[in-house]
Amino acid sequence: MHQSFKNLLFSLAAAVSVTTTAQERIIVLNEGTWQADNGRISYFEDGKVVSNQWFRDVNGAKLGDTPNDIIAVNDSLIAIAINWSNIVQFIDNKGRAVAATEDVPNNRKLASDGEYVYVSSYGHECRVGNETVSFTKGFVAKIDVSSFEVVAAVEVGYEPEGIAYYDGSLFVANSGGYAFQESHEYEKTVSVIDAATMAVTRTVDTGQINLYGSMSHSGKYLCINSPGDYYDVPAACIILDCEAVLAGKPDGDCFVTLPYAATYNCTTLDGRFYAVGSRYSYLTGEYTFNYVTLDPEEVIATKGKSGVCEDFPGTLLDDLKKLGMPYGLYVNPNTGYIYATDAGGFVDGGTLYQWSPEGKLLGKHTLYINPAHFLALKPDGYSGIVDVVAPRKDAPVYNLQGMRVEAPVPGQIYIQNGKKFIYNRYNL
Repeated sequence: MHQSFKNLLFSLAAAVSVTTTAQERIIVLNEGTWQADNGRISYFEDGKVVSNQWFRDVNGAKLGDTPNDIIAVNDSLIAIAINWSNIVQFIDNKGRAVAATEDVPNNRKLASDGEYVYVSSYGHECRVGNETVSFTKGFVAKIDVSSFEVVAAVEVGYEPEGIAYYDGSLFVANSGGYAFQESHEYEKTVSVIDAATMAVTRTVDTGQINLYGSMSHSGKYLCINSPGDYYDVPAACIILDCEAVLAGKPDGDCFVTLPYAATYNCTTLDGRFYAVGSRYSYLTGEYTFNYVTLDPEEVIATKGKSGVCEDFPGTLLDDLKKLGMPYGLYVNPNTGYIYATDAGGFVDGGTLYQWSPEGKLLGKHTLYINPAHFLALKPDGYSGIVDVVAPRKDAPVYNLQGMRVEAPVPGQIYIQNGKKFIYNRYNL
């Protein structure tokens, strides 16, 4: 085996061998009430809400109107899309304001490669350097975090939503969500952008309308929600294979459509997706829900014939079904602790629920209005790799639900001798 390839595999196997008793530090974005300028950040640490106005506590100022996404740019910088305030706010891990970019109106979702932040926008113009650039549809802007200035922008579809960075490209889900009030149809496409040149390289037609909301990212796979048209077109979700897209495969070979809503979805530590689907019908005026776990590799391999189940750990599934109005779902990628929020009636404080990785309900906590978006900070003292561990043949291997595994799957995360590792089939 070539030595550089062997070293790559060696690093992969140990990449997530982390301490198992890490401190929980969670940021929750509360959207507040649209146009009320009352968005807030809640800060949760070790079983308690430290503050429900963390940004104001730290900076002595409001966060803004309707924050709707938050990401870690790198180990020391966080970006927040604040939709109705038309700013992208940057803070550090202590909550201190670093900068704010005001040139991306009606911003929606965020992605980053560590040097740039990419922002989807419903807007039709963007300030790039000293020039105002106009678009017929929506666009994606590129912000250089060394200067916090927009350095490029490109048109995509109408009302673009979720955005993900994978292997040098951006994948942007277009919704066309203003179709009910503007003279265009719902979108059915995912725009693919070369992140370096900010040129659209491909547009994938999914055949499914209104690709709306946040999307989860697991390796080469994306989970994209479609709420339909709230009338006759039912909700669904799409599992997209980014590598198939970049390899130039036909559109129909790049994704699988499943008859489940994925309104609130997240990535698990073992690479699957949890999805709580909230379906609303204007015809009945009622919500219906689905709760599924999706294995994207199996879904793609079987073209949706398998890979979907209700396999949630512990009491998580039963607890989720008791929520009045689910509004967010998240798995801490550092520790595996699970979180969900309940917006209640959308006008009062929502509720945060916390479960252990095994699905034991640990508590519930009052947040602010419409708590929706999560970001886990690395625990204090977190160093990533503890030591280099290859799976041993003389010790049992368990999955993250604590069940013994006889045939580990390459690329998945397992536990052996109390330590997490990514399994590969090579003898290191």
